Amino acid sequence: MSRIGKAIITVPAGITITEKEGIVTVKGAKGELSQELTAGITLEQKDGELTVSRPSESKQHKALHGLYRALIANMIVGVSEGFEKKLELVGVGYRASHSGQKLELALGFSHGIVLELPGEVKVDTLTEKGKNPIITLTSYDKQLLGMVAAKIRSFRKPEPYKGKGVRFVGEIVRRKAGKSA
Repeated sequence: MSRIGKAIITVPAGITITEKEGIVTVKGAKGELSQELTAGITLEQKDGELTVSRPSESKQHKALHGLYRALIANMIVGVSEGFEKKLELVGVGYRASHSGQKLELALGFSHGIVLELPGEVKVDTLTEKGKNPIITLTSYDKQLLGMVAAKIRSFRKPEPYKGKGVRFVGEIVRRKAGKSA
């Protein structure tokens, strides 16, 4: 059984962690994130290390212990280094462009798709001749970044016959054989 919750989190210099009335706030160079703690989960911070502890050995507390430890660790990494996701558009005529926080996609529909991105997510598009367009999303909030990337991917998921669609860079799409003649 995994012991994720017992692992100690090292806090880099320049990161401040405060806990007030069951809400943990992590501040760093890239931004500020907060998370509500439930079920009596407590934090102990000393000498640049953070320990998450649970009140009992019940199954519910064990599950929440690992969950909150992982969420807090991701918050610390996010405000110090940040996260990045890359999406690739595979298909003839598929294009992506951005202006500010608006992402414009041409994915083979009769109309273009315009997506307004949250302020915490930065977008960059790269189009090179002979290669698939790539959308790069960066943010300090891992949950929000994953939600935005999943939303973009949901507009045209990779299909199993030709592999066309929006996919994560490095994602392997299981291909099916077509009709046999």
